[in-house]
Amino acid sequence: MSITRTDLRSEVSVTGVDVVELTILMPCLNERETLATCIRHALNFLADNGVVGEVLVADNGSTDGSRDIARAEGAKVVEVPERGYGAALIAGIHAARGTFVAMGDADDSYDFEALGPFLDELRAGADLVMGNRFLGGIDKGAMPRLHRFLGNPLLSFVGRLFFSAPIKDFHCGLRAFRRDKILALELRAVGMEFASEMVVKACLAELKLVEVPTTLRKDGRTRPPHLRSWHDGWRHLRFLLLYSPRWLFLYPGAALTLMGLVTSAALMRGSVQVGAVGFDVGTMLVAMAVAVIGYNSVTFAILSKVYAAHEGFLPASERFDVFQRRLGLERVILAGVGMFVIGLVWLAFSLWGWRSEQFGSLQPRESIRAVAPAVLGLLFGAQTIMAGAFLAILRIRTSDVPFLGHAMNEVVGFDREG
Repeated sequence: MSITRTDLRSEVSVTGVDVVELTILMPCLNERETLATCIRHALNFLADNGVVGEVLVADNGSTDGSRDIARAEGAKVVEVPERGYGAALIAGIHAARGTFVAMGDADDSYDFEALGPFLDELRAGADLVMGNRFLGGIDKGAMPRLHRFLGNPLLSFVGRLFFSAPIKDFHCGLRAFRRDKILALELRAVGMEFASEMVVKACLAELKLVEVPTTLRKDGRTRPPHLRSWHDGWRHLRFLLLYSPRWLFLYPGAALTLMGLVTSAALMRGSVQVGAVGFDVGTMLVAMAVAVIGYNSVTFAILSKVYAAHEGFLPASERFDVFQRRLGLERVILAGVGMFVIGLVWLAFSLWGWRSEQFGSLQPRESIRAVAPAVLGLLFGAQTIMAGAFLAILRIRTSDVPFLGHAMNEVVGFDREG
């Protein structure tokens, strides 16, 4: 069927904001080579399927005339001054009028005329519908081998492992969702991490997630993509670690700490023989290192949880709120001082024992056994004091975080014509 742009405009025109079912949202930064094609495909989908909708381009500071192209093709434009993939999409979601929003890159790598399965799943009750490029097919040259065989599978596995996400293509750029459900998540990541944040927060909020096959084509641009493989891959992994469940750092850290302390205590009196294997001060030093590593993991888990909760990255937890209120600066520092003092007292006793030898040479094994627990107490105490101070800094810094998107109409210019 041949449709002109004028026909498309009349086909999808609306008389009020409440009747728009679907907004097709495209983030854009200098996409003049492919933007018009993407908009035409999106408008074709709306017209061919009788969907009342709109095409919205969230422009992130294009200097190649992309905004004019978008308007000429019948799309609305929201201008987003803050740079970043996530910033553009957050602004676009706020400006969207549709009950549902479908988002996809404006580089012609996704077929906007194939949004039928996404919309069907949303109408059937799904909250977030993800495309799966590995099921739908990846054209030759459409995805770098590093992304296809390492980056995407690894990050998707981590996402499933950490958050029980029913998603096998965690970073597919073509996805659709209920606008109100995603707005309620208060997404904040302004960079590429936005793609991960949406899925992670949807899982934590127990939204209904489904996947549909989608095809990835080689994009139509002659310039290199904005994506930087290692840099952006690390940012996604770092973001997933920030959101990781407590068993990733807290529980393993607590187990390592306990194992290290118990082993160290068992070797304090002397060597231990298990069958034909003997354990002595070398094992004791390794066990103490394990205890320190475990304690580092525990403090990291607590501090990262506090940071994520205060920044709004993680949903509120009443039990954790009660726990962190008890982690007052004075209490944490007092506990650290107590550990440090224990270490100092132990060290003093070691020095007293050395004095009895006229401060001469000691047997290495016995001297290590005498001083090692003091070192452990000093390390634990110093780390706890610094963790308490850092906890206080985190709370000051994140006590009142402004949410990107409040008063969005005052921040960005929105073209409402058409």
